[in-house]
Amino acid sequence: MFTGIITSVGIIKSIFDEGDLRVCVNCDWDCSKIILGSSVACAGVCLTVVESNKDSFFVNVSKETIAKTTVGKWEKGTKLNLEPALRVGDELGGHMVSGHVDGLAEIMAITPVGKSHEVWLGCPNSIAVFLAEKGSVTLDGVSLTLNVVKENSFSVNIIEHTWDVTCWHLMKPGMKMNIEVDLIARYVARITNFNKE
Repeated sequence: MFTGIITSVGIIKSIFDEGDLRVCVNCDWDCSKIILGSSVACAGVCLTVVESNKDSFFVNVSKETIAKTTVGKWEKGTKLNLEPALRVGDELGGHMVSGHVDGLAEIMAITPVGKSHEVWLGCPNSIAVFLAEKGSVTLDGVSLTLNVVKENSFSVNIIEHTWDVTCWHLMKPGMKMNIEVDLIARYVARITNFNKE
């Protein structure tokens, strides 16, 4: 479980296809203290640490994850928003995030508004049904509030701090991002649909 509050931006040092992908991520954490088997959200994707050293950790990525996320576009030098798993007693500063990506959202427009940026994105109808104004959404691991929702497009506001300390400043129209809908919205939709059956 995560919160969508990014604590580091990592960079991919190496990536190899071994049936699954084996990815080495360098970051400013003391990675030697990461317990093997721990979860780390990498660009919003929950991955298991299988090896680590002082400044890097390694994860394996399955074909299913590659098919559903932006992982297939990762390469050496790609920067990733990182968040370690939530520990009991940690502050829940964002919202409850599982790291189980629902699909991809595409950036349609980015407009500076004061020191912030308004970003419009499009997503499949199967994801849009879970989005509601002032609700929560996770994009590449970042917890955000939905400002406006129109059919299968929506907007979020990225404040200056988030823009600067995450990978948001690297984003451009046409790029795709990992999107995870709010867990509560998912369960409400399931209960509603179940009661109709």
